[in-house]
Amino acid sequence: MSHSPHRPRNWPAKAARVGELLPLTRLHPAALERAKRSRASEPWCVALSGGVDSVALLLLLWAHWPERRERMVALHFNHRLRGRAAEADAKFCSRVCAALGIRLVTGAWNAKSRQGASEAAARAARQAFFARSMKRRNARLLWLAHQQDDIAETQLMRLARGSGTAGLAAPRPVHATGGDGGVRLRPLLTVKKAELCAVLLAAGATWREDQTNAGRRFFRNRVRQTVLPAWVDVSGRDALAGAALSRERLEEDDAALEAWLDELAPLRRGRLDLTILADKPVAIWRRALHRWLLAVKPESDLSRQGFDVLLGVARRGGSTRFSLGKEAFAIIRRGKLAFKRD
Repeated sequence: MSHSPHRPRNWPAKAARVGELLPLTRLHPAALERAKRSRASEPWCVALSGGVDSVALLLLLWAHWPERRERMVALHFNHRLRGRAAEADAKFCSRVCAALGIRLVTGAWNAKSRQGASEAAARAARQAFFARSMKRRNARLLWLAHQQDDIAETQLMRLARGSGTAGLAAPRPVHATGGDGGVRLRPLLTVKKAELCAVLLAAGATWREDQTNAGRRFFRNRVRQTVLPAWVDVSGRDALAGAALSRERLEEDDAALEAWLDELAPLRRGRLDLTILADKPVAIWRRALHRWLLAVKPESDLSRQGFDVLLGVARRGGSTRFSLGKEAFAIIRRGKLAFKRD
């Protein structure tokens, strides 16, 4: 359902007002700096669900970068899990984009069975749609509307599964997606969701509410509804801002460890030189081993326990033949870790 029973008119005026209430100085500087380096001819894609966060992001981009409006493309994905409500989301996004003169590209989940689908499966389908849409337009930048509340939720979820600095530093304001040259920008990580709601209301803008967010089926919903409010309440301070600051520090530490590993360069021609790592902290060993696995067997299903066993074996350095699954082995000889298939 819509946040308001009234359809807003004059979206450009409302977008301009949102831009006044949230000036560029309120957005994440790393995302702004990366956007500044974008070529004038480069398309900007914007993920648009119709919810408060993504509507606020679209309006801010329209207001603060008028020279980019003709090259903006909003991407809306219908997971087809909410029937008529999902169809209404798509229609709402279409009206907003039409009023702003922004092209809208829509996609839908065509999986044979979506009932009971996991949050991860839905996210994978959505990300695949984004990737296809961007490739067709030779676009590299995708703007995403994660905000400060999302940082705390993600940290709490990932703490439960034992994530390290790389996992706890998510969501990042600037995230390179890999060899395809794609970049995800999240400028709203400096803004709380409550403020986004207040800004849109002050501007007279509406949005769509996803009623499944009120359910308790997904882990994130349970964290959002139960854990996060209690945590904020008992902290006695601005816990969301604290989580955001921790995320920044964790990203700095993660970048420093990655840079150190780059300087060491123990991975050469598919082999990991264990002698280079001999006197280094276990954090460097762990990262080096992760890189080696991704290089030689990116589809590896090695469990966390199996990885830790392999890590221990590598640090001891003796000659070893370690199974990595069907007909695949890690071989250690003469201080080198190599991959072999039988």
